[in-house]
Amino acid sequence: MANDELIAALRDADAVRFGEFELSHGGTSNYYVDKYLFETDPHCLRLIAEAFAEKLAGAEKLAGVALGAVPLVAVTAAEMDVPYVIARKKAKEYGTAKRIEGRLTEGEEVVVLEDIATTGNSALDAVEALREAGAVVNRVLVVVDRQEGAADRLAEADVELDALVTAEDLLADADRPE
Repeated sequence: MANDELIAALRDADAVRFGEFELSHGGTSNYYVDKYLFETDPHCLRLIAEAFAEKLAGAEKLAGVALGAVPLVAVTAAEMDVPYVIARKKAKEYGTAKRIEGRLTEGEEVVVLEDIATTGNSALDAVEALREAGAVVNRVLVVVDRQEGAADRLAEADVELDALVTAEDLLADADRPE
């Protein structure tokens, strides 16, 4: 069932835009979900944290994909009072030179949080980095699943994709420009 309050909040934050947009994987789309608008809106963040926390009952460790999911994992971890780690796209070339920032214990079960899933590439990269660091990762939870192959791609790596909102939910009855 769609989270109508969250969908309304995403639209109110002007995070759903229509036009011609290039996506990070190189494809194009006639709509765009602007994560920076919903991740910097306190009302949206609160709703996302509450919805994530409800779906994550019992989770003991979270991971956020840098940079986009860091605000999401931080507010959700605070809402749930559980620790989290941050999965970088690549290791820093200075300091600790880690891909996983924060405390992670070998064999620890971790749920990855992500903002938007299209192809699933960034979520899969985070899953692989976490697994290489010794974590057990079987689930990725996203705010929006664009329904463009991410679920299938993650399933190939034995990871379940769960979303608060799908593209179908988000675009239903949306006011689109003529």
